[in-house]
Amino acid sequence: MSPLSHSISLAEPWNTFLAEVDEALQQGVTLHCLGGFVLAALYDLPRPTGDLDYISLHPYGTQDELMHVAGLGSPLSKKYKLFFQRVGVAEVPYEYEERLEFLNLGLQKLKLFVLDPYDLILSKLCRDHPKDSHDVQHLIRKLDLSFDELYRRWSTEMTHIANRSRHETTIRLWKEYFPASSGTS
Repeated sequence: MSPLSHSISLAEPWNTFLAEVDEALQQGVTLHCLGGFVLAALYDLPRPTGDLDYISLHPYGTQDELMHVAGLGSPLSKKYKLFFQRVGVAEVPYEYEERLEFLNLGLQKLKLFVLDPYDLILSKLCRDHPKDSHDVQHLIRKLDLSFDELYRRWSTEMTHIANRSRHETTIRLWKEYFPASSGTS
């Protein structure tokens, strides 16, 4: 995993919700997170979100405990109108784990790692919902990302994706979100 780390203070009620989840857990849980929560927490996405999406949980046997403590319908979920949700289908670059960034929230048992910005964009590719396109545009403009790097990861780490020509078209459409000087691929 990447040594990158973000120390942040989350807006309420996320900060209190996560602190109470951390306190309620019986054992340590590590999550690989993506989605609107990551965009809002790290990159000031103005669209609110009520779920914290994750694609991987360690150790494997902690899924039931996490859902009991903070899944949809749990007491904490009802109290804060927030919840954890495992993403059923998410396409991410092969080597995303090497670039995960630790989200340092001062929690003891709950460890959140987030996809880096390029991997976050690529995770939205296959869903291709209109809000995902807006999220991608926000992230590219906020961070002045490079189209060449996005396209490199797409070409080398997303070879497992079905219907590549359709997604290639989406990548090419997203190129207009990048500054003119960000790449030529």
